[in-house]
Amino acid sequence: MKFKFKHQKFQEDAARAVVDVFRGQPKSEGSRYLVDPGESREAALLSAVGYANAPLALPPSILRENLHAVQEANQLPHTDELGTNPKFTVEMETGTGKTYTYIKTMYELWQHYGWQKFIIVVPNVAIREGVYKTFQQTQEHFAMEYGRKVEFFIYDSRRLAEIETFAEMSGIRVMIINIQAFNARGKDARRIRMKLDEFGSRRPIDVIAATRPIVIIDEPQSVEGAQAKKSLADLGALFTLRYSATPRELHNLVYRLDAIDAYNQKLVKKISVKGIEAVGSDATHGYLYLDRINVSKSAPTATIVFDKKGKNGTRKVSRTAGEGFRLYEQSDGLEEYRTGYTISRIDANTNTVTLLNGQMLHVGQVTGDVSETELRRLEIHETILAHLERERRLYRRGIKVLSLFFIDEVAKYRVYGAGGEKENGEYAQMFEEEYQDILSHFQTELGEEDAAYQQYLSAITPEETHEGYFSIDKKGRMIDSKLKRKETSSDDSDAYDLIMRDKERLLDLDPRRSPVRFIFSHSALKEGWDNPNVFQICALRQTTSTTRRRQEVGRGMRLCVNQAGERMDEARLGPLVQEVNRLTVVAGESYAKYADALQKEISEDLAGRPRKVEATLFTGRTLASDDGKLPPRKVDADFAGKIFISLARHDYVDDDGALTEKYHTDAAAGTLQVAEAAMPYRAAICQVLATVYDGTYPGVEDDSKQNVTANVQEEKLAKKEFLGLWQRIHQKSVYTVAFDTEELVAKATAALDARLHVQPLAFRVKSGTLGEISSAEQLARGEAFVREVNGTEEKVVKAHAASGVRYDLLGKMAQATGLTRRTVAAILTRIREDTFANFAYHPEEFILKAAAIINEEKATAIIEHITYQPLEDVYETSIFTEAQAKGRLGANALPVEKSVFDYLIYDSENEKEFARELESEKDVAVYVKLPSAFFIDTPVGHYNPDWAIAFREGSVKHIYFVAETKGSMESMELRAVEQAKISCAKKHFRAISGDAVRYDVVDSYEALRQLVACP
Repeated sequence: MKFKFKHQKFQEDAARAVVDVFRGQPKSEGSRYLVDPGESREAALLSAVGYANAPLALPPSILRENLHAVQEANQLPHTDELGTNPKFTVEMETGTGKTYTYIKTMYELWQHYGWQKFIIVVPNVAIREGVYKTFQQTQEHFAMEYGRKVEFFIYDSRRLAEIETFAEMSGIRVMIINIQAFNARGKDARRIRMKLDEFGSRRPIDVIAATRPIVIIDEPQSVEGAQAKKSLADLGALFTLRYSATPRELHNLVYRLDAIDAYNQKLVKKISVKGIEAVGSDATHGYLYLDRINVSKSAPTATIVFDKKGKNGTRKVSRTAGEGFRLYEQSDGLEEYRTGYTISRIDANTNTVTLLNGQMLHVGQVTGDVSETELRRLEIHETILAHLERERRLYRRGIKVLSLFFIDEVAKYRVYGAGGEKENGEYAQMFEEEYQDILSHFQTELGEEDAAYQQYLSAITPEETHEGYFSIDKKGRMIDSKLKRKETSSDDSDAYDLIMRDKERLLDLDPRRSPVRFIFSHSALKEGWDNPNVFQICALRQTTSTTRRRQEVGRGMRLCVNQAGERMDEARLGPLVQEVNRLTVVAGESYAKYADALQKEISEDLAGRPRKVEATLFTGRTLASDDGKLPPRKVDADFAGKIFISLARHDYVDDDGALTEKYHTDAAAGTLQVAEAAMPYRAAICQVLATVYDGTYPGVEDDSKQNVTANVQEEKLAKKEFLGLWQRIHQKSVYTVAFDTEELVAKATAALDARLHVQPLAFRVKSGTLGEISSAEQLARGEAFVREVNGTEEKVVKAHAASGVRYDLLGKMAQATGLTRRTVAAILTRIREDTFANFAYHPEEFILKAAAIINEEKATAIIEHITYQPLEDVYETSIFTEAQAKGRLGANALPVEKSVFDYLIYDSENEKEFARELESEKDVAVYVKLPSAFFIDTPVGHYNPDWAIAFREGSVKHIYFVAETKGSMESMELRAVEQAKISCAKKHFRAISGDAVRYDVVDSYEALRQLVACP
């Protein structure tokens, strides 16, 4: 397998935020300088010319203006923490590819300004190895984009030649170093500050600092201790970039993609928590665990675990039980179940089972004689079960499923005999017993469609499918990291061979290459390690204050990859992305307790977000108009007050300053009502409101609440009405855009002349008298100049682009717009001279804004001129069996008869009512809420229609209908993106079915009846 990488907008935005801070910086290929020859004569003769990053040429005032502009564009508060070594922070949620992002940022800084020397500082070996691996994996990807490869290496005080190459050679050079190289007291660590004979009596730190490197700190909250900050200063950074998911200090935050942003943009997995809670534990009562409630068309049943007599004592068994199930008889007469242990009620709405003795258990609760050992066994049991259920669905997609167990000590997994022979520890033995027992039952439920998966399972033994990843001692035995550090001061690098350096093999579905699917560890899998295909996480220990739940779930938040190395993101899966990408956490505590603690941790990490809506939230913001035709508007206190009052008047904000459900509904539908003066800026207002955090992370759900699975009713798939419908809508299509280039040129030219407003790059000139000069450094910093006391008036002078910098204007604009150089040239030669004149004053600003305006006109032209052509490829009915959507009865699940599925999993009350109307209407033969896997490609993203409906023959004029349901059709103004998708859907269905299928937007069955022209 080879990982494949692609351009993602949020990563480009993060890189652009950093680049834009330095707008106006002249481009330079680096400053040549004489590398310090050291003290020896031989070293002086061998001295070489090196390359350093060109110094910052921007005055502090311009740098500050750039910083504020970037922060404003990204809805972030203004800061002003500049100085001789300014720091800038990029916040990116775990699993979204921050390493990829800062590698891209390095390329962008080189491309725009010529900076080429970078140092990446990391907190530990795990992150160091991960960073190095990412450089290897992305080398060809970035070389294709930028036409140059990065030269990178890991700092080692014993390999001094690499440091010399770093200093002396031009090109993009990167040194990766972990902070221990500064802080550790060992001889090797101290060598970075020692004058070394083999290095010409020079200190490595001096040679490194002379390059004026750009320092990138990965996970600064784990790096920037008091001593580390002093050590980092020795690197002589031109400036510092800090990348973290949870930064404790926000030094000039320029981009934020936090936990909520990442979830809302579908960039990380959804978290499903399976809580296991011991209640009323008492050795005098029988052991009983309520695993799940099974809901079907008949009476609900419960899956329970209890004790049963065996040949060698009692053993735990799992059974499906209905009301009247007597545990005393089923356990072969165990006395603890004699009195009252008969199931009297199974309630699917409350997810509970009640016994005759009055005891009530909720799903995930266990009672009786429950030791810690039994609790851990249950956790292992549930993790294996969740793994197999997930694996069954994803195997056919070519996705390998991994599960991860955190444990507190190696001996729980592996023990060694007197002769060094290895044996299973307590948890490894439990795992093999539970795996064998679960698998024997699980395989009997597999159908013919799972033949390949059945063969895969049979090729892997319980013994070889799990492995532990820990440090290894000199005898090859697994050992706890804390012990090894005391004995050998090892950096644990031997623990990472497969999980860090050979990640691709771990993800291989071929059992001969990698049968491992279950991983036990605690020392290797701290921050810095994660695998995209971890779908289950189980902590077989008490979570302490030093082990945060966010850190644990972070090991599995990244979106998964298939066997081709392709990321299974929204671009590939469409709306199905978070059905496929779901992380199940098996917790040894109740869902409520686990979720509350996780929410608290996330809340602490989101401290920078505003917590309530008030007028000051908008004050000082610059709002762009929705259509881009009006100039941006700076919000003063009066305008901010009008916006807030209108939000409160329309019940979008409650008395506590929280956004209401009405706001979310209207914002989603594009019907938000604000003050008349603010109407042209509604989208920008919504962007500001999206920064408000209400204390709840939406990406966590209770696994036990999903007690209904929507299964296919095969007889409905076989109905002639459905077959007729499916034959007319299952075809896929491809779109083409053949718009008139001349028309686009004309519209883009007019838009640029009307809307292109470029802020000229300017320098403020102040009068001053020359003070006493004490050093060259003082002069370079401008500290030798003092302002005149008489307060001479400041002058603002436009600054032209550096004369030595050549811009490929056509090339950059063509790359940014996707148009040919000829078309771009036609546009630029037709705009007014005064519009084009701004290019000379601020090239980067001109390119950025002009490209954005052209892209808006291009998008409009695409929708107007798009056409769809049918493909031979079709959707198979397997998308219905693969869907297996889950819900909770009475909450978002409704039993239905006429649907292809036995339950409707609905997203809104309107969908629920629409389905009820379909169920009661005699003319409806069969219908289906289309699964997320059914989607139409459009230029603005995948589109998944809501419903497909077949009427009885002869009952209506149009017997086949595809519908999109909305809450209200009164004065509905759909968002531009949604309008575009609906327009594309109409063209798609017309292309594949002509007049045989009708597609439209409705809000009720009555509206639908009118559209199908009922006789």
